[in-house]
Amino acid sequence: MRQTKTDSLLKFARSLAKTARLMVGVPDYDAYVAHRRSRHPGEPVMSYEDFFRERQLTRYDEGSGKINRCC
Repeated sequence: MRQTKTDSLLKFARSLAKTARLMVGVPDYDAYVAHRRSRHPGEPVMSYEDFFRERQLTRYDEGSGKINRCC
């Protein structure tokens, strides 16, 4: 199947949106689900709410002793 110009633009726009979300700290739940299903079949997958909460705690939890941000 030949890729049209519209398909290329949509793919680029999705990639750009994903990059922007990651730059501002919004985690990629779809990528997490795809990874869990392909690499860890049969194991549970967190709900979006649990995933988002875990990512926020990982990024901002001052008591964890880890620094996961630039400042």
